[in-house]
Amino acid sequence: MNKLSERDQRYLWHPLTQHKTHAGMLAITSAKGVYLKSEDGSSYIDAIASWYTCMYGHCNEFIIDRVHDQMRQLDQVVFSGFTHQPAVELAESLAKVLPGNQQKFFFSDNGSTSVEVAIKMAIQYHFNKGEKRNVLLALEEGFHGDTFGAMSVSGLSVYNGAFEDFFIKVIRLPRPTAENIEDLLKKGAELLEENAIAGFIYEPLVQGAAGMKFINAGQQDRLLELMRNYGVLTIADEVMTGFGKTGTNFATDQMSHQPDLMCLSKALTAGLLPMGLTTSTQEIFDAFYSEEISKGFFHGHTYTANPLACTAASAALELLSSDKIQQDIRRINQMHADFDARMKNHPNVGNSRYIGVIYALDLAVPMERYGKLRDTLYGKFMDKGVFLRPLGNTIYILPPYIITDDQLNKVYQSIEEVIDSI
Repeated sequence: MNKLSERDQRYLWHPLTQHKTHAGMLAITSAKGVYLKSEDGSSYIDAIASWYTCMYGHCNEFIIDRVHDQMRQLDQVVFSGFTHQPAVELAESLAKVLPGNQQKFFFSDNGSTSVEVAIKMAIQYHFNKGEKRNVLLALEEGFHGDTFGAMSVSGLSVYNGAFEDFFIKVIRLPRPTAENIEDLLKKGAELLEENAIAGFIYEPLVQGAAGMKFINAGQQDRLLELMRNYGVLTIADEVMTGFGKTGTNFATDQMSHQPDLMCLSKALTAGLLPMGLTTSTQEIFDAFYSEEISKGFFHGHTYTANPLACTAASAALELLSSDKIQQDIRRINQMHADFDARMKNHPNVGNSRYIGVIYALDLAVPMERYGKLRDTLYGKFMDKGVFLRPLGNTIYILPPYIITDDQLNKVYQSIEEVIDSI
């Protein structure tokens, strides 16, 4: 029997991959805790929690046991016309940790669809109130997903080039900084006066796919205040940042202005099952609450509020709220601080930063996002038994909360050794 990686090449088409230049895929046969194990027996520390999902470790027994019990009672049911206990209990638990104005929860399948839902809600909210607003505001270099609405508001052309003629209308603003905030507010006010803006979507505090670029909470707050003054709905995309990664339950918790809508996924279900969630204020829900059928929100997915995914999310939320995980988040943040003290003045490091469990540094070497040098870095980390996925010249760590000091120190060591070798 041929190896799994060889059988893969006959049929499978992988994401974010140019197969002509990619030799093949590494077959992962099992995962436990922070480790991924390949078919040749090699183990790798998953230092990015498999795209920020498995924050409590792979195959977490607490979560698996809860989902296993649920599988024997209710596996899947249509969520239009029905409800079920896992969805209700998850909503009740989330309401306790989300910003206080988030009162209504709409389920979908993933991060991109949670953004699609938020965009549609923002546009239809104004439509239902008799006001046509068909333009969205977004930040430059933002990333919000791969479906059409999500691509429209994303600002990374490497993903969007072939499709831009088909996008909804979006105006982009620069990322707020101490240097540009006054001019940005002035420009933003002019745009709001001249255009029918329905909503403003943003990644709070951290633009993930852009290379873990940080945004000051106070400056982002001033932008949100401007939007509110013009009746523009604010959409916080917390798909990446949500559930503890920035040190608080949500990055929004570190800001003064609460969003009108929030987009959640990834760590929502601890990486066990796919699910997206869009939350909204009561005011937004009320704009759809009418005797007129056409004012309802006619959007639905087959696996909306899947009972197993809801159960996984409730179990994950229970872990997040535990003293152990909260202590782990603080421990990792302190270790990042100590590591940064060593790295920030390294001659091959141009910039470094950390927040919560996120650590990022930019190499003082220009490179393409998916170029040969970036691939070389990826290969060097894998050779050292560490799975890191550089974003161009940005190397970042976003580990599972359960990673031990020794395991995290191995990640740090691999980065230092690779950077020293450049």
